[in-house]
Amino acid sequence: MSVMRRKSVEAALASTEDEERNLKRSLGAWDLALMGVAVAVGAGIFSVGAKAAATKAGPAVIISFIIAAVVCGLAIMCYAEFASTIPVAGSAYTFSYTSMGELVAWIIGWDLILEMLLAAAVIASYWGVYLAVVFKVFDWDINTVVLGEFDGLHFDWAPIFVVAVFTALLIAGTKMSARVSNVFTIIKIGITLFVIVAGFFYVKAENYQPFVPPAEKGEGLDVLQTSLFAFMSGQAPTMYGVFGILGGAALVFFAFIGFDVVATTAEETKDPQRTLPRGILGGLVIVSVLYILVTLVVTGMVSYKQLAQEKSPSLASAFVLVGAEWAAAIISIGILVGLTTVIMVLLLGVTRIIFALSRDGLLPRWLSVTNEKTKTPARLQIIIGVVTALIAGIVPVGVLEEMINIGTLSAFVLVCFGVPVLRKRRPDLKRSFKVPWSPVLPIVAGIVCLWLMMNLTVETWLRFVVWLALGFIIYFAYGRQHSRLNTHPEEIGV
Repeated sequence: MSVMRRKSVEAALASTEDEERNLKRSLGAWDLALMGVAVAVGAGIFSVGAKAAATKAGPAVIISFIIAAVVCGLAIMCYAEFASTIPVAGSAYTFSYTSMGELVAWIIGWDLILEMLLAAAVIASYWGVYLAVVFKVFDWDINTVVLGEFDGLHFDWAPIFVVAVFTALLIAGTKMSARVSNVFTIIKIGITLFVIVAGFFYVKAENYQPFVPPAEKGEGLDVLQTSLFAFMSGQAPTMYGVFGILGGAALVFFAFIGFDVVATTAEETKDPQRTLPRGILGGLVIVSVLYILVTLVVTGMVSYKQLAQEKSPSLASAFVLVGAEWAAAIISIGILVGLTTVIMVLLLGVTRIIFALSRDGLLPRWLSVTNEKTKTPARLQIIIGVVTALIAGIVPVGVLEEMINIGTLSAFVLVCFGVPVLRKRRPDLKRSFKVPWSPVLPIVAGIVCLWLMMNLTVETWLRFVVWLALGFIIYFAYGRQHSRLNTHPEEIGV
């Protein structure tokens, strides 16, 4: 059968009624908004703006954030329309399955698994690093690394501990884990606001000049570190200027990856037709305001040229440069609290993606069996927890790959283009939320997401190609023949 076969919307909705493989609806709009904030406001809020200012756009990184927020807002509206129409676990994977076909859905689902799993391991590993920093701040003689390093490996109990705690909470129930996450999220918002207010006392207007620094050749940048667009157009690697602002937008898009994860909880949301759009868009507004305020502070406290001289530019670097070392301790605590909730949401997201793929037969079906009492995929959550903990606890942070934006952007592209496709194929479906000015706005959103992808580095694109190749191998070796659309052709949509 064709690899472009599509799952019918009715079959997708009916899959939620499988007693062995269904999830409990327990999340409200506030839970979803805070979940988006939880994963988007982590260590990145204290570093990604400073890094983009130092290496990409200078003070104009504020424009980069606005561009990224607008693009994300356009894409999120498309997510909201899909989620209110098909409130089923799986996010972009499920939406693509009903509009673009099985192969496209598999590739994007596989890409999101790798992205979220690796991100969860990286963040858990950094959690251990910052826990050690906090121990030093309070002068506690506690070592998190037990065995020391051996042939590039080590054993750090801290990331294993935090992954184990949130794995247990997620098994106990999504609502319970969301309540714990909400408390941590409110605390880290408070810490972030405190740091922002304190930082404004050190802001100097001259640090915003020039607002858009003239483009200059990036020292030390090789071909792999330049953007794909610059490479294809034959331009030398540059920093700042207009292309720096666009490159900065692609970099700071990292700040908005959480909203794709939120959409994976559609099947666990109460009254999803109303709750999902409100929760996702509400969270986006909160995150955008926080990041722009932090960026205003960090670029106003010190010159972008000073930040560029730092090995790892961050908000803490800005405070140290102005002689306010006391803030570094508060920021370290804020990062630790922030990373805690990011880990939980990423563990939830990767599990729900695999759950959806498994329930559709593209991965072994036994992975999607849920616990009778808690209605959570307990065995799958344990497997993900063990894998994440092993990677984070044994492999040093420097060896782990950084989280990339290309997977999220590729998902955004497919969801944006999928909205007009599904509208044309199934105009009869009830849509509680509709993207305005369709098909123009969804298509424009998809094209802009593609443009941001083109501004990611060549190295990132090469890694993406490897991921796709591995996905093709697994799909044609297992997924295609075990798909429910192969064993249950009546579920194929028009």
